[in-house]
Order: sequence, then C-alpha cells, then structure tokens
Amino acid sequence: MIDLPFFSRQAQAICDAGRFLYQQGWSPATSSNYSARLDSEHFAVTVSGRHKGQLTPADVMAVDLQGQPVQSEARPSAETRLHAVLYEWRDDIGAVLHTHSIAGTVVSRLQAGDALILEDYELQKAFAGVATHEGQLCLPIFDNTQDIEQLAKETLNYLMAHPETPAYLIRGHGIYTWGRDMAETLRHIEALEFLLACELATLRAMS
Repeated sequence: MIDLPFFSRQAQAICDAGRFLYQQGWSPATSSNYSARLDSEHFAVTVSGRHKGQLTPADVMAVDLQGQPVQSEARPSAETRLHAVLYEWRDDIGAVLHTHSIAGTVVSRLQAGDALILEDYELQKAFAGVATHEGQLCLPIFDNTQDIEQLAKETLNYLMAHPETPAYLIRGHGIYTWGRDMAETLRHIEALEFLLACELATLRAMS
C-alpha cells in the first residue's frame, strides 16, 4: 500500500526539481526523467512526455521496482527501468535525476573512450567522500540504445563492480545521478553540470 501523503510530498519534490532543472536549460521540453523512492518496493517517477518546466503532481506516478504502474493508467517514462535498477542496487538511494543538457550531450559524444575522468576540480568535493580536488571522478559512458532493458542490465553490472561511481553518461543523451534524497541529488546534478560545462569549455578552447 502506497503512503499517499508521502507520495504527495515526493511528487512535489520532483515537480520542484523539474522546474529548477528546466530553468537551468538542463531539461528542455519533455526530455529528462526524475524519480524519488517511496518505500522498499516502490518509487515515484515522471509520466512519459510531460514538459519538465510545467510539472504538477498529476505528472508523477507510482511504480514498483520492475517499473510497472501501481494504480494508474498513465505511462511512466520510457527509461523507468534505469531508475528501478538504481533503487535495486542500493537501498540508501532516495532520488534519481536524469538531464539532457548541452554539456552532457556534447561531451559524451566527443569522448572517445568508455569513461570520462574528471580531476583537479574543486567542485568534485560536492560528492560525499571526496575531500580533495586531487582525486578523480570516473563517469562511465554507455552507448545510447532504445533497448532500455539491456541498458539497465549494463548499468547495473557496472555499478555492482564499481560501487563508488557517482553518476554515468549515456552517449549523446545525458546524465544519470542519484543521492540519499532529492536535495543531495540536486547538489550532485548541479555539480556535474558545472563540471561538464567546464570540460566543454576546455574542449572549445583547445580546438
């Protein structure tokens, strides 16, 4: 049974996050998807095709950890399974955000390898456990595909083997990151978008 008052609070947190991310230019039009955990077996996720700058609680629905709707005829985001495997992976994850920014899209396309290494940036310390700019943040890059089930398996297998991973990129697509709650996840996405914007500016300066 879904705790309806808690669902309402989580749905509002998703809507508030959507407006912020849209205003930054990181979630244009109907792109992107967001979610927040409800309990050990369910999470709230954005409904497919909704404009992220105009979200209302009616644009958020409850699904189980297989991504199947709970008491709703709406269709969840096509990428709901990518959220689901994150909640399956770690029970301390309370929210997941996926953005489609210019920086995330372009940098992931230009990166030849299967990972982006971020280092020597002060803002790396926005992530828990990172105490100095002298370390590295490794963001894996997965090739874009319409086979979401296969992509979900690939991302989960990678994260199981690399539990320190703070986020990942889908090539030419965008960023996925997570946190203990929506506030921490917003901090992570804001830091990542800044770092990727720096990488993009560096690439432009070197060209």
